[in-house]
Order: sequence, then structure tokens, then C-alpha cells
Amino acid sequence: MLQKYFTVSGYGDNEIIIQKSRFICYIQRVEIEADAQKFIADIKKKHWDASHNCSAYLIGEHDQIQKANDDGEPSGTAGVPMLEVLKKKGLKDTVVVVTRYFGGIKLGSGGLIRAYGKAVTEGLQEVGIVERTLMRIAKLSIEYTLLGRVENELRNSVYQIKNIEYTENVDVYCYVKDSETDKFIDHLTELTNGSGIVNLGEYEFLENLVKI
Repeated sequence: MLQKYFTVSGYGDNEIIIQKSRFICYIQRVEIEADAQKFIADIKKKHWDASHNCSAYLIGEHDQIQKANDDGEPSGTAGVPMLEVLKKKGLKDTVVVVTRYFGGIKLGSGGLIRAYGKAVTEGLQEVGIVERTLMRIAKLSIEYTLLGRVENELRNSVYQIKNIEYTENVDVYCYVKDSETDKFIDHLTELTNGSGIVNLGEYEFLENLVKI
């Protein structure tokens, strides 16, 4: 499993006008090809009257599934440029569809390549890109009297709090890099004078918005 990778934050769409043609970019995060195909089919159904519904997607840890479709545009002028934008951004598990409503002005091969690439680039800016990092969930159990000091220390540290549960004691869940679990335990043990109990749980991906 990858320890870190980039993908889109989720669903998004964005429209641009180039030489009177409308280019509407739709973006979604997907993890299996069937979901990518369904997303494309749904957009085609929504825009059944469009001139073209071009698509591209990358799926898998090593981008083992790659598809690009020009949907009637001259070969290589739509789907491939869209796919190249995803590759240059280093994205994974992403599907994009660009719907075009022809405005009456032909763009030529170079113009189409630039237009479809721009539509995806601006669509990605709109939806946002996240870095997903595989982290260990560490649960710290402490007495209520220690919560203020511990929470303040954690929020000013490299350890990100996932959530806090209030029961008989206080359980503070944090994201911790696998390589830093021993350091985390030592730090919290010292901070709580040995009264805090740390248990290491499941692995989860932590997501942070980035600019790439």
C-alpha cells in the first residue's frame, strides 16, 4: 500500500468559454474502474445534447488503469490531453469528463488540445487536490484535569488530533506517523507524568489540501 499520494478532494465541476464553445469539466475521485465508467455514463446522460463528452481516468497505486476517450473530437485532441494533465499533477484515482457545447468556431487540433487541457487544469483548481498520508491512529486516555494542557500541547505539535471522546476519562485520538509512534508515546507519557495510557489502533489516510 502506498504511504502517500495525491488525488482530488472529491466531486467538483467548472465551466470555461473558449471561442464561444462551452467546456464544462466534471471531476470525481474513484477507486475502481466501474465507478469511473458510471460517472462518465451519468455525465453523458445529463448532457445528452452536447457536442462531445470527452473523458479520462487514472486508477490504481501504479496507475495501472488508464483510459482516454475523445468522444468524436479529432483523435488525440481531447482525452489524451486531459489524461496528461492528471499525470503531470501526479494524481491517482481520478476521473474527469469535459462536456463541450460547440460555439460555431473551429479551434483546430492545437486549439482543442489547449482547450481540453485548460478545462481540466481549471477544474482541478476548483475542486482542490489533497495529499493522502497513511497514518496510525493513537488513542490517549487521560483524566479530565489533564485535558487542557494535553490538548494545547498537541495542537501546537506535529501531531494532528482526529477527535476527542468524553466518557469516564477523556480519549484523545491522534494521527501519528508509523515511524514516530515510540516518540509520541514517550512524549505523552512524560507530559502526563505516566498517567496517560496510549494505545495504537488502525491505519487511516490523513488528507490535507495542497497546491501542486
